[in-house]
Amino acid sequence: MMRSLWSAASGMIAQQTNLDTVANNLSNVNTAGYKKDTTEFKSLLYQTLQSPSTNNVGDNKPVPAQVGLGTRVSSITTVFTQGNLQETTNTSYMAIEGSGFYKVRDFDGNICYTRDGTFNFQPTEGGMMLCSSQGYPVLDQNNNPIIVPSPARKDDVVVDQEGNIFVETGEKENRQRVPLVANGYEQKIGLVQFNNPAGLNNIGGNLYQESVASGAPLEESTTAGIARSLIHQGYLEMSNVQVADEMVNMIVAQRAYEMNSKAIQASDEMLQQANNLRS
Repeated sequence: MMRSLWSAASGMIAQQTNLDTVANNLSNVNTAGYKKDTTEFKSLLYQTLQSPSTNNVGDNKPVPAQVGLGTRVSSITTVFTQGNLQETTNTSYMAIEGSGFYKVRDFDGNICYTRDGTFNFQPTEGGMMLCSSQGYPVLDQNNNPIIVPSPARKDDVVVDQEGNIFVETGEKENRQRVPLVANGYEQKIGLVQFNNPAGLNNIGGNLYQESVASGAPLEESTTAGIARSLIHQGYLEMSNVQVADEMVNMIVAQRAYEMNSKAIQASDEMLQQANNLRS
């Protein structure tokens, strides 16, 4: 009887984690670049009540008698499917179409990766620097900050689908695009891919860091054999959360939690009846 109590309790704990994951997905349904999480489960150990060899009268048995001891969360996996692209009026916003990630450098000097393209230009010495919404510098293909020199303005910066950065000069009727050059090379927005993006460490703020499971970042501009991502200036990639699917997942988690609680209640009542037996 105690086995059912602990098994049902493990189910309630697992479904609570499942519901927490669904709630986090729903709370980020309008977060640009957010990728939904899914909860995966696995069974716990099985207890053998009777071996498959022979029964109590010596007859051969084809199957054993085993009972499971519950479940637990095996992993919470991030799903990196493409989100919808939403047009904006901000020319510094950029959306990725493909499997790439932007590179940004946090205030501790670490390189982080993101799909969130809510970028802005921040004034800096000699011009303006392309930054993330947290103020982290966006990096080019050589891991250097992208700085547009004065007197260029935000609306003068043009980024093509390959990530090449240009600065428009001249009068409105005769505008010319000049490649942005720094440190002797033409700058482009750095995009990387990972062999296993689900293995990235999620550090919050739509930022990820590489791990042993994700593998080293693969620079798209220099790595052969990978499909190149496209950048759409003036667009944002929205969350890939599907509200209808998450609502169904929430109902399923709630019903599973309720059924496990009913199992605990039934086990408690059965134990109560056993304790009330009189000889």
